[in-house]
Amino acid sequence: MSNTMSDNTFYFSSEATSLIKNYVGSTFIIKYGGSAMKNETFQYNLIQDISLLYSLGVNIVLVHGGGHIIDTWLEKLNIDICFQDGLRMTDSASIEVIEMVLSGKINKKLVSLFSKNDISATGISGKDGNLVIASSISQTTTNLTGQIDNVNPQIIHTLLKDGFLPIISSLGLGENGETYNINADTFASSLAVAINADKYILVTDTPGILMDITNPNTLIKKINIDQIDRLKIDGNISGGMIPKLDSCVNAVKNNVKSAHIIDGTLKHSLLYELFSYKRVGSMVVL
Repeated sequence: MSNTMSDNTFYFSSEATSLIKNYVGSTFIIKYGGSAMKNETFQYNLIQDISLLYSLGVNIVLVHGGGHIIDTWLEKLNIDICFQDGLRMTDSASIEVIEMVLSGKINKKLVSLFSKNDISATGISGKDGNLVIASSISQTTTNLTGQIDNVNPQIIHTLLKDGFLPIISSLGLGENGETYNINADTFASSLAVAINADKYILVTDTPGILMDITNPNTLIKKINIDQIDRLKIDGNISGGMIPKLDSCVNAVKNNVKSAHIIDGTLKHSLLYELFSYKRVGSMVVL
């Protein structure tokens, strides 16, 4: 019997049960962002699904963005918002707001939500424990949009070993103590590589990779990196999807077994992607 769902329950088929056995003890990096973060119902459903994975013995590391909330606060403070090739450009005025929103507001809210499910979650940023050392993507002192120079995953290994679920905001620490804003997809991918994760999963607000970006029925459920390159050349991948797919390619090229892009606005999409061979999103492989 295939998986079915009611308003409140995801039912496990024999297929799903078999897959669960394969995942026990695995480590998944989940990146959370997009409209799936805006809607409280979507957020509640995802927290429930991640909590279930945790209870089944999967090691979870959650990396989050929060661009829509950042934009709201920047607009309130009359700070310009600028993007280039899908990446936010960050100056000294905006970085203070970004850190406040990511680490102070969003991160601690997620910790609280997991705590309600009796999950031992711990909120940190890439600055903690020298997790991520970064520098400017443009090699200037004024652009605080960061690129990752080094990942030291010791703090993550320690937290996972002690049974915690790390929740991480995508900030990095400069060699002179600067705070860098790092694209959350890039951040999560680099972390997945550094801790040798079994899966890298992006929970966003799109169905996955589409052959025709105007038609959700053209979802590509399995794709390799050569096919991704062709889609880029054909112009089927643009904007914010570029760093998402680049992060997937980086992960699978560096020994992460598979990367997935799923729609967090679809109830139980995470469970269907993991516990059904049919899946509901896009899986990137070598």
